[in-house]
Amino acid sequence: MATQVIEGDLPVPVRARSWKWMTPAMVASLIGAVVLAVPAVRDSFQLEGLRWLYVLLLAFLGSCALTPVMVQISHRWNLVDIPTERKIHAQPTPRLGGVAVYAGFVGSVLMNSILPDWMTAIVLAGSLLLLVGVIDDIRELPASSKLVAQLVAAGIVIASGKVLTLFPSDIAGDAANMLLTVLWIVGITNAFNFFDGMDGLATGLAILMAGFMGLVAFETGQPGLGWLALAVIGACAGFLPYNFRGARPAKIFLGDGGSTFLGFTLACLAVKGNWADASPLVSFSNPLLIFGVLIYDMVHITVERVITGKVHSVKEWLDYVGKDHLHHRLERALGSRQASVAMIFLLTICLGLSAMALRHAGLQEAVLLLAQAGLIVAMVTLLEVSGRARP
Repeated sequence: MATQVIEGDLPVPVRARSWKWMTPAMVASLIGAVVLAVPAVRDSFQLEGLRWLYVLLLAFLGSCALTPVMVQISHRWNLVDIPTERKIHAQPTPRLGGVAVYAGFVGSVLMNSILPDWMTAIVLAGSLLLLVGVIDDIRELPASSKLVAQLVAAGIVIASGKVLTLFPSDIAGDAANMLLTVLWIVGITNAFNFFDGMDGLATGLAILMAGFMGLVAFETGQPGLGWLALAVIGACAGFLPYNFRGARPAKIFLGDGGSTFLGFTLACLAVKGNWADASPLVSFSNPLLIFGVLIYDMVHITVERVITGKVHSVKEWLDYVGKDHLHHRLERALGSRQASVAMIFLLTICLGLSAMALRHAGLQEAVLLLAQAGLIVAMVTLLEVSGRARP
């Protein structure tokens, strides 16, 4: 029979099946990435003033080509997320998707030589968190160990000279600014990691948040920051089709490594960005609105867990794992995971549009826009109340 013809050491059908995972989309992405890596092609994009498009395409194609590889590696090495009572997926799922996103992002950055000192610090610190996260995906680490790694990563960025500047520049003010920077980076990193709980949610949020930061960057003459935002968008967009498949289960997850890396990178880009030249209110409020969903959820779960007695110390808060995050509460209220993800995306877009409008508003208009954002969040809170009452 034809199915028994031997070629080398394996039957032909077996060998064919072993390469079945190499889909046409993956092969096309790989070829596209190789073509873009040719120096002459890269130079032609830059000469035409399309460096932004080159960054976006290379990150997208690199991530899209590598994600199926990480699916295969995860299955082969048994690096899969096993369903448990506290998890919502129903079948073992690979969890090394963050490696593909990281490779797409870093590859695009390196090929375009977007490496000032501050960006080198972000890449090095982000690489540290990716490594720690992957180790956590393989063999679960204590929450305190991951927190120490995040503090070290934040310290690397601060040492490069990038800090928030909310307070006056004196001894006390500089210390306060560094402390605020650490709290911002570590807080956003963890808050983003919490949202990696439903298919496509964290990846989609990264695309939206990076998109709004990129718009501000190009609008304010910060192309370096804009290119980095586009690299995040491209890398996440290449991964998204494997992570968000509608009603079908995801083929692969970001994993702790990927979600931590993305949250950290987004937080650092916000620190680097120049949000307003003349208005302290806008400069302070703009990133708060863009990251508003993450901040809202972090504050909400912290207050609720303390009030209800679920946690009594920082250590208990770090170790606590529960289904009380925004996406869980909205799922109970709306009765659908897809609807929950869509609602969070819409909320992020609403707050991001408010941030864009805020940049061109006077003091009175800025106060009204912030009040409007607060009312939007209040409406979501009322929606959540109904979900909280459900089992």
